[in-house]
Amino acid sequence: MAQISAFAISGKITNETNESMPGVNVLVKGTTIGTVTDAEGSYNLDAPDGNGTLVFSFIGYTTQEISISQRATIDVQLLPDIKSLNEVVVVGYGTQKRSEVTSAVTSVKAADFRQSGARNAMDLLQGKVAGLSITRTGGTNPNSGVVMQLRGVVSLTGATSPLIVVDGMPGANLDLLQQDDIESIDILKDGSAAAIYGTQANGGVILITTKKGTGGAPRIDYNTYFRKEYIQRRPDFLTASEFRQKVNDGTIDADDYGNTIDQFDQLVNHDNVSQYHNIAMSGGSENATYRASVFYQDLQGIALENRREQYGLRLSMQQRGLQDKFTALINLATNFNDANLLGGGGWESQLIRNPTLPIKNPDGTYYFEGTSTNEVARLAQETYHRKQQTTSIDAKASLEFIPGLKGSIFGSVQRNSWIDGSYRLKASESSVESGTPEGKNGGYAYRGTMLERRYAFEPTLEFVRNIDNNHNVTAIAGYSWRYEVFEGFDQSNTGFINDIFEENNIGAGTALGLGRAGMGSYKNDNTLIAFFGRINYAFNEKYMAQFILRREGSSRFGRNYKWAMFPAVSAGWNITRESFMDQFDFIDNLKLRAGYGWTGNSGIGNLLSLVTMGTGGNYINPDGVWRQTYGPNRNPNPNLRWETKKEFNVGIDFGLFNNRLGGAIEFYSRRTEDLLETYTSQQPPFVRDNIYTNVGTIGTDGVEITLNGVVMSKNDFTWRMDVVGSTAKNKMISFSNEVYKADFKDYGGIGGYGALGNAIRTFEGGDLGNFYGKRFAGFDENGKWLFYKRDGSKVPFDQINNSIDPKLSDHVVIGNAIPKFYLGWTNSFTYKNFDLRIFMRGRFGYDILNTMEISYGNKVSKTNLLNSAFDEHNELNDTYQYSDYYLEKGGFLKLDEVTFGYTFKNIAPSYIKNLRLYVNGSNLAIFTKYKGNDPDFVNDIGLGPGVDGRGPYPSTRTFLIGLNVGF
Repeated sequence: MAQISAFAISGKITNETNESMPGVNVLVKGTTIGTVTDAEGSYNLDAPDGNGTLVFSFIGYTTQEISISQRATIDVQLLPDIKSLNEVVVVGYGTQKRSEVTSAVTSVKAADFRQSGARNAMDLLQGKVAGLSITRTGGTNPNSGVVMQLRGVVSLTGATSPLIVVDGMPGANLDLLQQDDIESIDILKDGSAAAIYGTQANGGVILITTKKGTGGAPRIDYNTYFRKEYIQRRPDFLTASEFRQKVNDGTIDADDYGNTIDQFDQLVNHDNVSQYHNIAMSGGSENATYRASVFYQDLQGIALENRREQYGLRLSMQQRGLQDKFTALINLATNFNDANLLGGGGWESQLIRNPTLPIKNPDGTYYFEGTSTNEVARLAQETYHRKQQTTSIDAKASLEFIPGLKGSIFGSVQRNSWIDGSYRLKASESSVESGTPEGKNGGYAYRGTMLERRYAFEPTLEFVRNIDNNHNVTAIAGYSWRYEVFEGFDQSNTGFINDIFEENNIGAGTALGLGRAGMGSYKNDNTLIAFFGRINYAFNEKYMAQFILRREGSSRFGRNYKWAMFPAVSAGWNITRESFMDQFDFIDNLKLRAGYGWTGNSGIGNLLSLVTMGTGGNYINPDGVWRQTYGPNRNPNPNLRWETKKEFNVGIDFGLFNNRLGGAIEFYSRRTEDLLETYTSQQPPFVRDNIYTNVGTIGTDGVEITLNGVVMSKNDFTWRMDVVGSTAKNKMISFSNEVYKADFKDYGGIGGYGALGNAIRTFEGGDLGNFYGKRFAGFDENGKWLFYKRDGSKVPFDQINNSIDPKLSDHVVIGNAIPKFYLGWTNSFTYKNFDLRIFMRGRFGYDILNTMEISYGNKVSKTNLLNSAFDEHNELNDTYQYSDYYLEKGGFLKLDEVTFGYTFKNIAPSYIKNLRLYVNGSNLAIFTKYKGNDPDFVNDIGLGPGVDGRGPYPSTRTFLIGLNVGF
């Protein structure tokens, strides 16, 4: 066989300033033949022949493909990749080029999402956005959601989470989003960016863009994963054997019932396997495109009877016509889910139950004893299911009247409904131990329904003009109408003589005839109307300015303050476009931004400004008939108005060293005024003794840092690193005004034994999240508590001054529950077809109150106890007390995700366009001094953070295998 000779090629690679570029990857397209330029930027390689194509790539520069065309020498000049500057960012009612953005806007693309299988769309962002706190207080419970907070606390009683907008639809339901249907997520952080959304934007705005079809050949994408969970961290309670030993030696005063069962383990679903499947079909022509996806997801919790099974579809169709002057877009999404809500709780009850108690009697029936709940029996003898359907449809039509002038009409409808059903058998513990005769002799049934509908209609007019190729002007004006309706009904009944009907014939219970069944219903609505406008100006992409004004009215507020104005202004300076920057060749991008804006908060209940009537009891009338009475249960407040946040933000965007290092730094200061809270009102003139009104001011100052860089790029190996971090200071500036006074507010209920009240006291002028209580001074010779007084002396707890006056009280600030620093750290590695991502998260500089130690680390409890009661707290021989003795450092660093994948290339058959197989492990390790439950699941936001629960959902370590394939 004749040997085929190779075709030798050499050349030199330079950058935009004709400097040599070492480390450039040179590859013969479609093969594994390649090399890297040397220190002089030169390369040599042998191609199979002279007819192929060379691919030149380097991080921060545009990849070039050049035909060999029988040439033995090919020199190339690579140009900087400025696509990040030209990247389109969603900013609300439109888009902007990244280079022209003047506000604090962060964008996260699908490639940067978390990869451990999202239970909620916001899981994809956890640890990815500086200043955005996302916490799962329900752990990995498939029926729990997330709590979110952007840049600190913004309200005492109103909405605090960011507004969710999906494809322009405000207040969108996250149940309608699946991870593989999301193209990108943009976060409007500061007031100058969010003011365009007015009173729903106090907590910021999260704009989600879903994937759309593109023209060309039809495409099918299939994504799937299977996930298994294992208990990662469980409370250290006495086992049955340890408990028995302490009963026998007299340490614990309790009975030994002779059983040895891990009662906590009886609630664990060891057979859990979650799965997810998503099939998307897309394609179209030049003027019409479509994308349709269907999904199925079965989320199984680590708890028994704890599951969420759901399926649904998303459809997007886009049509252009009239010589591209007309565009229409329709999106439809629906989700059906069946949730088992019975399991997921009961952990505390099972942990503190005498571990020697039996689960069942000798005859096989379940064992009940009246002082604790048999959680295993509850899961077997009760049901609690929710069947839910959520649907949305939105449409947008745009017409270009003349070049540069376009009118659009957007409309959307969302419908969310569910039916809850619950039943407890006649033989269940709830029925057997019921306090009513009909309850003791029959089952219990509950049925509830909920329906919410949200409507939006928003016409806009947009003007775009470029003048002399230097002046870009964009203006948009619009009208917004939103209407929401909420209604529901529920009924409960007991005394079912058999268990055949369950909750499906709720009238069959005997309690209904006795007048002891439960029944309730509600319905309320609200309307919001707004007029808004925005003007953007850019000169040669060097100097930029943005102006926003929104006037908004809401039915939720008093008749004297239905309307308010929300202005904003921001400006930017692309410093690198100045001629004096030419000498700094290591700076590729440097932009200074500053903005100031107002936003409001309409996230309060309906009818709060009006007198409402409530029932007052049944009374006999002169005609001998008993009739219900009504009376006012709320004072009117015609001056009830918006909470208003005023925020100043300064930001710096930068790119250095051929864009190998980039990022942003944000400095912000915000004040929320006219905070809504309930205060004592004078009688008369008021009918009731309290009123909901605007009084206080809260403030937050903070810094955010986002860094992304290429640590190494050599041969086929690339190492990228992304870091996000933030710090903030939250202060309660004022609780009072000239009419209503309050020196402090208490938050963070401790619960459990001892009626210990609240853990957090926020003083006027003080920091949010301060733990306030006694200072531990040791134990006396009898194991009794000693605490410090103001003068430093040590006294028993009953000699502590509990005055509400901080100048007299022996109570002081003993810690703070709000983390001082947040960190997200991603390292991404690629080598040939392999990829590895390591993601770590952390919170630092805060305290957690360990309430499990308070209740069950004290031998005075007559329940099962933590092992710490006999070592760390062994000296304690006294009642329950709250003090800094139970405060622990809550800071942690978590190895949150490790993903390892392999992408197959040159696949046969040819109809497989891409194929990637990957494995993922999450919550793999945590480094912390906190001895309680997983600190990552302890609430760190709001007004009462840092109080750990006594029976949280167990922390789990998960392992996942997934597949992405395209046809």
